[in-house]
Amino acid sequence: MNVKILFLPILLPFLAGILCILGRKQRIFAEGISLVAAAINLFIAFVLFGKNINFNLPWLSFGIDVSLRLYHFSAFIILAAAGFGFLITLYSLFFMRAKEHLGQFYAYLLISVAFINGAVLADNLVVLLFFWEGLLMSLFGMIAIGNKNAFKTATKAFVINGVTDLCMMIGIVLTAHLAGTLTISKINLPLGLGASIAFILLMIGAISKAGSMPFHSWIPDAATDAPLPFMALVPAALEKLLGIYFLARISLDMFQLTHESWLSVLLMTVGVITILLAVMMALVQKDYKRLLSYHAISQVGYMILGIGTAIPIGIIGGLFHMINHAMYKSCLFLTGGSVEKQVGTTNLEKLGGLGIKMPVTLICFVITAASISGVWPFNGFFSKELVYDAALERGLVFYLCAIAGSFFTAASFLKLGHAAFFGKPNPENNQVKEAPLGMLVPMIVIAAGCIIFGVFNSLPLKYLITPILGAKLNGHHFAGMPANIKLVVISVIVLVAAIVNHIFGASMKGSGLKALDYIRYAPILSGIYNKAEKKFFDPYEIGLKIVNLVSTLSWKIDRGIDWVYDKFSVKTIFGLSMRIRNLQNGNYSLYLVLSIVSAVLVFVLFFAAL
Repeated sequence: MNVKILFLPILLPFLAGILCILGRKQRIFAEGISLVAAAINLFIAFVLFGKNINFNLPWLSFGIDVSLRLYHFSAFIILAAAGFGFLITLYSLFFMRAKEHLGQFYAYLLISVAFINGAVLADNLVVLLFFWEGLLMSLFGMIAIGNKNAFKTATKAFVINGVTDLCMMIGIVLTAHLAGTLTISKINLPLGLGASIAFILLMIGAISKAGSMPFHSWIPDAATDAPLPFMALVPAALEKLLGIYFLARISLDMFQLTHESWLSVLLMTVGVITILLAVMMALVQKDYKRLLSYHAISQVGYMILGIGTAIPIGIIGGLFHMINHAMYKSCLFLTGGSVEKQVGTTNLEKLGGLGIKMPVTLICFVITAASISGVWPFNGFFSKELVYDAALERGLVFYLCAIAGSFFTAASFLKLGHAAFFGKPNPENNQVKEAPLGMLVPMIVIAAGCIIFGVFNSLPLKYLITPILGAKLNGHHFAGMPANIKLVVISVIVLVAAIVNHIFGASMKGSGLKALDYIRYAPILSGIYNKAEKKFFDPYEIGLKIVNLVSTLSWKIDRGIDWVYDKFSVKTIFGLSMRIRNLQNGNYSLYLVLSIVSAVLVFVLFFAAL
């Protein structure tokens, strides 16, 4: 096979995106180009899957070559990205109709897919960085074309990702210095002091792209301000795939991460913190999309936790959860888009009783909500159980945090489903109908995938996930029912507890939407939630306050220096000159005294200097 085919997944979506910009005023042209390009890209991804191709073209000095590598892992990510890209494009044809900036939206969507493909195929750290930073620009553009507050959110996303990308750049320089090469497939460093620092810097870039805490705060804002298909594609799917892909590369290939390493504990700690803090914020949200956005953050914690265990069952679980999450979270956002399209709002206080009016959307929601909550036999159940098993092996505290996250995940989706689909109907929504078929098809396909990847989990594990680790698995495949049945029983108990908790909360408050208010307004938690909702803990807002403080202090120091030179010095010199002038009064006795005193001072200073 001609190695130049590796450029097709990059050039085709990119050039199609440019055409969408040029023809942005022609809706049919932009839609047609986007759908055809997404379909061809998916076809190419299918052709490339299972192939092993390497391309290297010497370019600049210092080892900076145009180097691309297609192997099982990269081919799998490209295929997944192409599949989601095609389905979201099809969905957008109906959701984005009559929206502004249509051409730009499709352009940014296709260019994002192109940059994802480029970053995944890159086998040179500088080439990887080029595509990685390109995605930052398309991310900014796609958010910025949202509502009136979108530009501020786009700036926030740009700054947060830009800072973490800077850490990644430094990590790349340090890694290249230690390894003596920029070729990713040739790097395998033991975790000494320098390599550990490089690992952390690269890890920051990876988990930031995946949407982990503390680099997450732009995602809930984007859920409110950006076009909804953006949320279903980029933060929910593409960035999770790319971020976790790179985290897996640095953990499995570039550095010799073992379960004895303190970096393994660091990764697991970041994972459980992300799981718990994000899901606790999801509990109290009263907007469909914003609630989903916090779960998009929380679920990445399970992926980081699994990979961080540095043992085969955990790594397989983390990678399996990566693709499972991309599926069910994309579909969940699409159900939110259907509600927004048909009802005109995602405010849960204005919804209710939509299940009868939108039965297909409801079924897709139930399937994917069950998947993310870890209900058997859906895909999320199997990947979570693998992560649970590995977490328990590494430490009870990690397992307890992970299982607590599942309780709160189930609780928040019971609240969401009750409030939107099963609650008391809103009279204003009497005329609501099911979403158009073009919006339903992508949801149905993805929801069906959640069932298939659960019931027949041996298929994705055998053909997609386990080949990534290869011989490291020693023949284990982890397919079928989980080996640790005790953990399964505990998971079932936790889910039942979540249902009982919802019934209790809903009956106590008389509303499914308020079923978790007793947590929101609990002692201590109430104050923490109040501060969180005011963005008191938002690293971006904290950074802005620090910048404002430094700016204010710098301004005051600058004004102070100006005052010293422009006012204090002038007035002081003027006052001294006036006093000296007043001494010139013609009194010779005064002149004689001044002369003697001056002479004495000169002698004193002279002898003091000896």
